[in-house]
Amino acid sequence: MILCQMTESDPPASSQTSGDPLSQGPADHGPVWSEGLAGKLLIAMPGIGDPRFERAVILMCVHSADQAMGVTVNRPLDGVTLRGVMGKLGVPGAETAPEQAVLSGGPVERERGFVLHTDDYETLDSTLPITPGVSMTATREVLDALTDADRRPVRSRLVLGCASWAPGQLEDELAQNVWLTAEAEPGIIFDDVHDTKWGRALGRLGISADRLSAAAGHA
Repeated sequence: MILCQMTESDPPASSQTSGDPLSQGPADHGPVWSEGLAGKLLIAMPGIGDPRFERAVILMCVHSADQAMGVTVNRPLDGVTLRGVMGKLGVPGAETAPEQAVLSGGPVERERGFVLHTDDYETLDSTLPITPGVSMTATREVLDALTDADRRPVRSRLVLGCASWAPGQLEDELAQNVWLTAEAEPGIIFDDVHDTKWGRALGRLGISADRLSAAAGHA
């Protein structure tokens, strides 16, 4: 696994192709649309047509006219845990890390790691604020912090890979009603009840997952 800082120099990659994930550093690394979706949830509509995104809930991390990148928060990797990954990486004190599932963030750069965490932890050079209370760090330093009860954030989640879109691609998909958007909620981002996150995200819009799925099935 490669845990590295996100920088503006990393080139964009479509969620449909391989390549480096689209990245952005802290706030001084370029403008983000005032109407952008950073900090929001993308919720896949039924029948999206791509099994990689079926019932996906994606936390958008970066969204501007030139770049869009997010991580899926409801796809645990079978048998892969934070403690196990840190042990394989030789992180000192790995056995004290939380025993939690690692998430598959998307089909792009699946060996690259991102840590979503509450904003009680940050590094000035590499932590990206996403939404009030939630940030993301992609350096080895954050893994060291996760083994230290005095330094680690209250809540965190290791994610491998991401989803990213070429300029204009996400906007096209939104226009085609491929995705719904909702406000993020810490429980949907951090908790372990992954099989209900899609329905809970829809519930934030006042939509019943059962009725939406049934309607799509009869379209």
